[in-house]
Amino acid sequence: MTLAAFLLFLPTCIALNLVPGPNNVLSMNNATRFGFRPAFFAGSGRLVAFAGMIVLAAVGLAAVLATSALFFLVLKVVGGMYLMWIAFSIWRSPVADMSLQEGQAAVSIRRLTVQEFVCAASNPKAILIFTAIFPQFLNTNAALLPQFLIMGGAFLVFETATIALYAYAGLHLRKALSSATGQRRFNRFSGGVLGVIGLALLTAHSPSSAASSAP
Repeated sequence: MTLAAFLLFLPTCIALNLVPGPNNVLSMNNATRFGFRPAFFAGSGRLVAFAGMIVLAAVGLAAVLATSALFFLVLKVVGGMYLMWIAFSIWRSPVADMSLQEGQAAVSIRRLTVQEFVCAASNPKAILIFTAIFPQFLNTNAALLPQFLIMGGAFLVFETATIALYAYAGLHLRKALSSATGQRRFNRFSGGVLGVIGLALLTAHSPSSAASSAP
């Protein structure tokens, strides 16, 4: 990869990370309900999922999977249904006690981490980022694996920063949403967004139609 290509890749990568996709919405909602640290550490689930996708893309398996109609169908159905289930759960989630300090609310970070992992791993748009967008910046005259690893490393670094950013935003919303009515409205907004994304996944027609954002 040339320096010019890498410098062009960086803003593209940042833009992809910052798009308010399902995982980012999930991080913000988790921070609003449980605090910054649970939401931030739970984000490691998506990092593991994305790292696995990057490895698959680097060895060429992801490209095969992304062009498989059956694989895409199964993934979009599972991902869409899971997102809609999360949306329903958030929509109906009980109002949290905002008087509790961060860390006092009962929450399983393991459960939130698994939720982030499954949300990322079951999103077909995520794997298409690494198979459709990453190759645009490759230098085909050089070894491909090191280039994939460099881009993947940069992506994961920016993704970690994005998790912190959305969790921080959620933390400030936590302070603002002190009333039960405000919490219900935010939960329904977050659930509605995730539900729409889940429905969009279910209605996606082909791999080529899904080459947009993931996080």
